[in-house]
Amino acid sequence: MRKKHLLAAAAVLLAGLAAGGCSKSQINYQVAKSIGTLGMYENNEPVETPKMKAEREFREAQEKEEAFLTGVLEDAAYLAKGYEYEQAIEVLQAENVNQEDERVLAAISEYQSAIENVYEYDGAIPQLCFPNLIVDTQRCFSESGNGSTYASVMITLDEFKSILQEMYDNGYFLIDMRSLMAETENEDGTKSWKSVNPLIPQGKKPFVLSIENLDYSQVRKNGDGIATKLALNEEGEVKAVYTDDGGHDLKGDYDVIPVLETFIKEHPDFSYRGARGVIGLCGKSGAFGYRVEDDAYTDYSENRKTVTAIANRLIEDGWTIACETYSYNYVKDMSYDTLTQEITNWKNSVGSLTGKTDVMMYPYGSEVESYADNKGSYLLEEGFRYFIGLWASNDFREVQEDYMRMTRRMVSGYVFQTSPEVLDAYFNVASVLDSAR
Repeated sequence: MRKKHLLAAAAVLLAGLAAGGCSKSQINYQVAKSIGTLGMYENNEPVETPKMKAEREFREAQEKEEAFLTGVLEDAAYLAKGYEYEQAIEVLQAENVNQEDERVLAAISEYQSAIENVYEYDGAIPQLCFPNLIVDTQRCFSESGNGSTYASVMITLDEFKSILQEMYDNGYFLIDMRSLMAETENEDGTKSWKSVNPLIPQGKKPFVLSIENLDYSQVRKNGDGIATKLALNEEGEVKAVYTDDGGHDLKGDYDVIPVLETFIKEHPDFSYRGARGVIGLCGKSGAFGYRVEDDAYTDYSENRKTVTAIANRLIEDGWTIACETYSYNYVKDMSYDTLTQEITNWKNSVGSLTGKTDVMMYPYGSEVESYADNKGSYLLEEGFRYFIGLWASNDFREVQEDYMRMTRRMVSGYVFQTSPEVLDAYFNVASVLDSAR
């Protein structure tokens, strides 16, 4: 009814203006003003004409198509930055994408050229293993009774950030350790594993990243200037919880995992096909800063739920969980019975929350002597296929028919002080060293 009244009023106004000798544009202006459509339609027509409607719908369809195509191009570009060229081309060649658009054709050509220009990397692949990060160096080094231990075992937040940047500048990028071995079928129908050399772009060099025993058991409750646990933020991202010098708990980029995730967001080409790293966990002290085994005084059921949620997100993001035995002791010195109990305990505690793993990260690098003896055979029977040892100055990788061995290099304050040269191929210790040391 209101619309009819407005139109009726407009008709009366129109007759009066026309009788007064006003131009059409003046008439349109006055009528549109009186019925509240001023500026809505072309030349201030009182209503949208069929022609205007057709032009508007055509324009909106074009804008919608352009927004869709822009999103597709951005998605493909992000995949390509992570070296997933085939997937990027698939996105661009989807049925609902305009295959005649010049930008689409140019992007497909660029990604096809990138595929043709990769090379098989057959050099050594280092694995750099990181500890927890020191956030507040003043509190950690000066006020903490454990300052010298922290300084030796750990590195600082600024040092880690500098290492990432320098390795990125030097052409290094993350690669998934599991991509270096593949299962194949033999002529007799049996299956075995073979070594795989990654196909990577010219000028790039792969490395594996790992984290040593991420249970935060070495850190005091108040943190001493170091993060004390992992937690999910409101967006479901994994962050580190850090207590500042005022006693406030902060959730953010205060340890290796969230810092690396942020770096990859800013530099997608630092991660080859979504690679992240390996997270070592023992069992007796829980995981990610949470106790998980009930005792006589505390029910840790909520902690177990939290650990599971964090582990699920980490795995979704591309991280790999590794077993470091239950008690974090020397595997080489263990008896067969002790080792079997260690693995059973780990699977019943942390492993039951983080899921099945095929990666064994040996505490202190202490490996079994042979994978043909009873201890080595047991680990293979339990489903382990990737074994990470420790070597201070060499990058070793060996693939046999049913497993792969790889060594890691520790990145710590102790190495910075005593043998910085073992890291020179990847970054310059002197240039990343925190001035607070």
